[in-house]
Amino acid sequence: MKVNISIDDVSPHPFSSTKVIEKCDMLIEKFPKIKISLFVPISYWRTIKPGTATAQPLSISKFPEFCEELQELDKENYEVGFHGYFHGIPGKSDNDEFQHLTYDEANSKIDLMFEEVEKAGLSSVFKKIFRPPAWRMSPDAFKCLGDRGFELFAVTDLDYALQTYAGAEKKYPSTFSTQFPPFKELKKQEKCGIVYHACEWDKNYLSSEHATALVSFLNQNLDSEFCFLGEFL
Repeated sequence: MKVNISIDDVSPHPFSSTKVIEKCDMLIEKFPKIKISLFVPISYWRTIKPGTATAQPLSISKFPEFCEELQELDKENYEVGFHGYFHGIPGKSDNDEFQHLTYDEANSKIDLMFEEVEKAGLSSVFKKIFRPPAWRMSPDAFKCLGDRGFELFAVTDLDYALQTYAGAEKKYPSTFSTQFPPFKELKKQEKCGIVYHACEWDKNYLSSEHATALVSFLNQNLDSEFCFLGEFL
């Protein structure tokens, strides 16, 4: 069994922050070879849900301590990928940023992501791995991201997500195996992609309770091979 742990929405947001890395470091202490993939919205901006909305986008270059934490991650255990620019559609949705984009619109978003990552001094930290916000992404966005050099799409085979891909995911290196504690019980499978969120308001947040359950699952499967997402292919 190949195992990867992914965490989405790692950002400067006070309730979706790098605090989750404390749980990750605990996992590393117990499983020194564990591989963890962090997905970062480059300029996270929630505008809809009360209690999580911010007045301005949280562009990573404005948060040097956040950037420093990402720089200092041990590359033996961590990789960092892209999770959209705003993540949502300001004024309309906190998610789905890439669901309806045309090719040109996707190209503009990619420009913004690359410019902000460079401004933050993190170009060498981010891998060209993309996970669509809320898993949804248009075929045009797939094509544009592929044309711009993205090497892997961390996507899922959930029906609602596949409907938005419209088969485009078959044309590019993509991952599909996803488990979302606590919505589905952790189970052993050939490619075991276990996904959590950094968002403290999300039931899928990597809480102490979920971390304990994950440790128990991994202890029951000590013959597993920990891997980064590219090794799923």
